[in-house]
Amino acid sequence: MTKRTGMRRGLTRYGDEEFSLYLRKAFIKAMGYSDDALSRPVIGIANTFSEFNACHGNAPKIVEAVKRGVMLAGGLPMEFPTISLHESFAYPTSMYLRNLMAMDTEEMMLGLPMDACVLIGGCDKTVPAQLMAAASADIPAIQVVTGPMLSGTHGEQRVGACTDCRRFWGDYRAGRIDEVEINQVESRLVPTAGTCGVMGTASTMACMTEAMGMMLPGGATIPTVYADRQRHAEAAGARAMMMAKEGLRPSDIITPKSIANALRVLLAIGGSTNGVVHIAAVAGRLGIEIDMEAFDRMGEETPVLVDLKPTGQFYMDDLHRAGGMAPILRELKPLLNLDCITVTGRTLGEEIDALPAGHKQNVVRPLSDPIHSGGGIAFLKGNLAGDGAIIKQSACSGELLTHTARAVVFDSLEDLALRIDDPDLDVVADDILILRNSGPKGAPGMPEAGYIPIPKKLAAQGVKDMVRISDCRMSGTAFGTIVLHASPEAAVGGPLSLVETGDTVRLDVPNRLLELEVAAGELERRRAAWTPPPGTQPERGYAKLFMEHILQAGEGVDFDFLVKRPYTAKTP
Repeated sequence: MTKRTGMRRGLTRYGDEEFSLYLRKAFIKAMGYSDDALSRPVIGIANTFSEFNACHGNAPKIVEAVKRGVMLAGGLPMEFPTISLHESFAYPTSMYLRNLMAMDTEEMMLGLPMDACVLIGGCDKTVPAQLMAAASADIPAIQVVTGPMLSGTHGEQRVGACTDCRRFWGDYRAGRIDEVEINQVESRLVPTAGTCGVMGTASTMACMTEAMGMMLPGGATIPTVYADRQRHAEAAGARAMMMAKEGLRPSDIITPKSIANALRVLLAIGGSTNGVVHIAAVAGRLGIEIDMEAFDRMGEETPVLVDLKPTGQFYMDDLHRAGGMAPILRELKPLLNLDCITVTGRTLGEEIDALPAGHKQNVVRPLSDPIHSGGGIAFLKGNLAGDGAIIKQSACSGELLTHTARAVVFDSLEDLALRIDDPDLDVVADDILILRNSGPKGAPGMPEAGYIPIPKKLAAQGVKDMVRISDCRMSGTAFGTIVLHASPEAAVGGPLSLVETGDTVRLDVPNRLLELEVAAGELERRRAAWTPPPGTQPERGYAKLFMEHILQAGEGVDFDFLVKRPYTAKTP
């Protein structure tokens, strides 16, 4: 049977295939295509440009560069739109819509005639959504990112979104800067289009994607405004043509070993905790389970090497000038699975050997002189962690890594907003703040609310960090002693649902423990008395689908009907 390619792929069903092709060509010719163009392999280009999404402001130029690469390689590029998600422009949170974007992208990859697909993403949830879609659709695919913004200045200070957003906002809430200055800062934090200029979730996912082999070498760190960003996109378009001919698919590239490489890089770059959830979702589409205890052990031998905000001092444009992923991969080479195939058709080891010569720089440290040892992200167990919780210990205050204190509980996001700045709030600097019912179902959508604000009266006293625990996420640009992803979430009866204000909580990161120091009998009594938080079950639409099928953090917060079960492999 002849392989169907180009315009013959996935013909609309009218009961007569030749009529289907005839009709398809008749309509597409209205776009001005010639018979020669329509006879060539088709490379789809997923365009996520949106006027609501500044992170993707350069997407039209990237699309044009990809098209150029496809045409130079002899193919027909065809652009198609999908959902575009920006972290600050999605209600209630972009995470709530990530799976919808993944479904949209997957169905377009399968429903439109394309021999390969170039996926253009950037802002936090877009790249995970596209990788999830690619893993499920399993047609040749290559990832391109829009790239990080450049850093800017405020007075004599260098600034960039969004770690500095939080730092200045904390100063404003504490009364250290006034409204005039915070308005000035607002106009200077994001000086160009592009993703956050620090090691937030967008840059974390870009680096992990390159390490996993789904992106051409060098593509993770090129700033949005650089000409190299367009040249990289052109090369991706040309390579997509070759992948279509070779039949190189995501399932050939995304394997337990390559996911382990991505997790290794996540630790070494001091990356976002969101990377754990997203890679679990991508892996789950291929039946691969993330072993969080093994990931924690991986951290013992993988120090943080990148001196970048929020755990260090530099910005993404500094990392690019330092060589981007090249110096990171060189340092990690002894710890990586070098036989993993990449979108180039060569192995990761071959790509590392082919990297350009390094140069003197101070952004990426050698393994012998890391910025932080012992793992950037730690996996916690204990009766308050349930199935597990995580903490980005490289972004914590050292003195709080071992801390026992009284719990102050907030029952919801609304409760937090109502009481956190109340001058009569019963709280002291030594307390542990707990936010619950903010997970996948409780919020819904597991928002980035884990960066619980320091109560205003304490912020005014100069308090800058406290232990904070929640069943939601936090931005990769955030910092502080913050425990996240406690699972199962409180809204389904997880351990956070049992905590009461005044209980004693013990955090012991060196020993990977998160404990509620309440007698077992009392916990059983509370568990028996627990009832789900009030709320109405959605009756229609995506909200109903979400609430009925969403999984917990350990399974990537994907939909149960989209993952491949039972698991067939485990990593790392």
